[in-house]
Amino acid sequence: MTSTTIAKSGFLRSQIGGLPRPFWVLFCGTLVNRLGTMVEPFIGVYLTQSRGMSLATTGLVLTVFGAGSLASQPVAGWMADRFGRRVTLTGAMVMTAVAMLALGYTTSIPGIVAGMFVLGVVVDAYRPASQALVADLVSPEDRPRAYGLLYWALNLGFSVAMIAGGWLAKSGFTTLFWIDAVTCAAFGILVWRAIPETRPAKEEGQAGGFGDVLRDRLMIAFTLVNLVYAFVYLQAFTTLPLAMSGQGLPPSAYGTAMAVNGVLIVFVQPLTNAWLSRRDPSRVLAIGFAVVGGGFALTALMSSALGHGTAIAVWTMGEIVLAGVPGTIVAALAPAHLRGSYAGLNGFAWSVASMLAPLLGTRLLEAGAPVLWITCGVLGVLAGAGMLGIAPAIRRRTGGEALIPT
Repeated sequence: MTSTTIAKSGFLRSQIGGLPRPFWVLFCGTLVNRLGTMVEPFIGVYLTQSRGMSLATTGLVLTVFGAGSLASQPVAGWMADRFGRRVTLTGAMVMTAVAMLALGYTTSIPGIVAGMFVLGVVVDAYRPASQALVADLVSPEDRPRAYGLLYWALNLGFSVAMIAGGWLAKSGFTTLFWIDAVTCAAFGILVWRAIPETRPAKEEGQAGGFGDVLRDRLMIAFTLVNLVYAFVYLQAFTTLPLAMSGQGLPPSAYGTAMAVNGVLIVFVQPLTNAWLSRRDPSRVLAIGFAVVGGGFALTALMSSALGHGTAIAVWTMGEIVLAGVPGTIVAALAPAHLRGSYAGLNGFAWSVASMLAPLLGTRLLEAGAPVLWITCGVLGVLAGAGMLGIAPAIRRRTGGEALIPT
């Protein structure tokens, strides 16, 4: 065996070695599910073109979807702790499949509104159970790597789905609904058949309600910091295309620039995942927040597709640094019997941000694009500073050993 072969083998072991088989089942299911995520990115186009809704009505319907997602994460997290990770994830995926098909064949506005609300509740309800499964299955020293691998699978699948969905949408949206439904059902069935239930038993005298999560001040502080970051990050999908259009750039320019994000994550993150997993997650997260904020601030100087692609490349490097870290910290903060609820609260921050990002971001954009992007830069730095502020408390809570591999 040559030294090159040995080096390659060692690299692969550092990336994927030591993780249990049920984790890889979850990884494959996540990838399959994201490969079929074709409805959400094009739902606005579907409502306006296929169902003939006005832009105002479409906006209201999408708001209903957002309202459903607000309830999704906390409820799903509580269910993962109360009824089990496997049943919650499988149930969420099967219900998503049913909701997809129902929405795809519904023509009345009341039916579409109801379908969008249900879809908002169930489409991401698998996430807290998935996050809790990783914490249950994987040792603390391997969790940063495991969460990073799941993040990579999510992005790889979504990148492929965006391209395939755009192409398939030309022949009608019914195909998209079916593909999404089938892949959701496949994910749920795969987990049900191949992953054992991992829910830790609650010890006598332990509290077990969602109220206990809300009384955890450190977790609340961490969630608020994540909310600030999520608001900044989601501008890439809400106000960035509007800002580029306002500069006279065609929609294809936005698509080309954003392709930089997917390419870098797919090819760069696997090279950095193992190395970053050996660093203090709190500090890594703070650096990532600041880099993302800096990348968005650079957008204020850009006026071409190439320029925007450069700014996107900068904040994507920050996103790569962050991959897998929030899940690691949440798993370390959570008591074993409340891992689903803690993950649900963290997911709730993203649900809130998904509603605030377009609402407040468009107001800042109206005041001027530089105002928006400089604000994003400041918020990214503040999120990083906030993370550094609570880092000592996180290390005290976990004793450090649950976060930094030895």
